Amino acid sequence: MLEDLSAHVLDIAENSTRAGATEVGITIEEDEAKDLLMFSVKDDGKGMSPEFTARVTDPFTTTRTTRRVGMGLPFLKQSAELCGGGLTIDSELGRGTTVTATFSLSSVDRPPLGDMPSTVMTLVMGSPRVRWKYRHILNGREFTLDTDEIVEALDGDRDMLASPEVGLWLRDTLNAELEALARGE
Repeated sequence: MLEDLSAHVLDIAENSTRAGATEVGITIEEDEAKDLLMFSVKDDGKGMSPEFTARVTDPFTTTRTTRRVGMGLPFLKQSAELCGGGLTIDSELGRGTTVTATFSLSSVDRPPLGDMPSTVMTLVMGSPRVRWKYRHILNGREFTLDTDEIVEALDGDRDMLASPEVGLWLRDTLNAELEALARGE
């Protein structure tokens, strides 16, 4: 079982890259007034058939050949439902997939969000050819990151996104921006 929600985001986003996505958007929303924690991962990968989408939260449904079970989405669905939320999966063959999980923010059973800056750093460094869009909304305040803007600052060298220097800068920048959001800035 995955320990925190950032591990689920990592798992789902890595599935997006394996599905051939060239663009992946990750949105996190925390809203105390609505008692809501939501995350979504949206990609432009190969998508899934309606039949497979209907079965994807069954632990014995997986596309992996290295094992016969896929536990990530079933555990995420169970966790979300136990916390007053749910899981939706919208997919269309050839167009991509969106996975959205919602939780009651105040639920004592809700897993912690986890380390999103390190998660985003890992995804960007591991798949620098993908355009990553990260959006974090905290009580109406918002921070966004688009790797195409970083690549532009790197004179178009997308491979630099995989470098340790850029990865550490990215993680530190995300940490600082999320701390500023939490302070209301």
